[in-house]
Amino acid sequence: MNLQNRVINILSKPAQEWPVIASEATDVASLFKEYIMLLAAIPAICGFLGMTLIGVSVPFMGQIRTPMVSGLAGLVVGYVLSLAGIFLAAFIVDKLAPSFQSSGGMVQALKMVAYASTPSWIAGVLQLIPLLGVLALLAGLYGVYLFYLGLPSVMKTPRDKVIPYMVVSAIVIIVISVVTASISGVFMGASRLMY
Repeated sequence: MNLQNRVINILSKPAQEWPVIASEATDVASLFKEYIMLLAAIPAICGFLGMTLIGVSVPFMGQIRTPMVSGLAGLVVGYVLSLAGIFLAAFIVDKLAPSFQSSGGMVQALKMVAYASTPSWIAGVLQLIPLLGVLALLAGLYGVYLFYLGLPSVMKTPRDKVIPYMVVSAIVIIVISVVTASISGVFMGASRLMY
């Protein structure tokens, strides 16, 4: 798998790319090393740069930036938690599969979660300008659509079960993302008090 080609293909022609992804032989470690860890670093690094170097302009207060140590703490904790969140989401998607007459196992579930997360990771570049980070939500919606397209190929989901499986999986992924972001925020706030 070529990283650049995979990103371009999953974003521009997902209907053709999902069957290719479904048939690829890989494992959890390879998916993390060759794809997830690289792309998940984009929002973490860009968020750090955006909040510590650029900051947010607040009326009557000027430019507000996160202190360097707090920003670094947030970067590391947020990145590690995002990786753990991807694994946890894939684990839950795999465990939900029989409820939706689907199958595939942990590796296939991880493929679903990882490749459907691609738009959000790429949109993480927007966090260089903190106020644009909200636009990443649109990328998240595209990720839900990618998940919908991938379920029949990757998890062998019957057509009548795709939407319910997608909705439940999206809720799980959103909850995990909110929890990991909250934990990261608390950690960053605590590190701000220490320094």
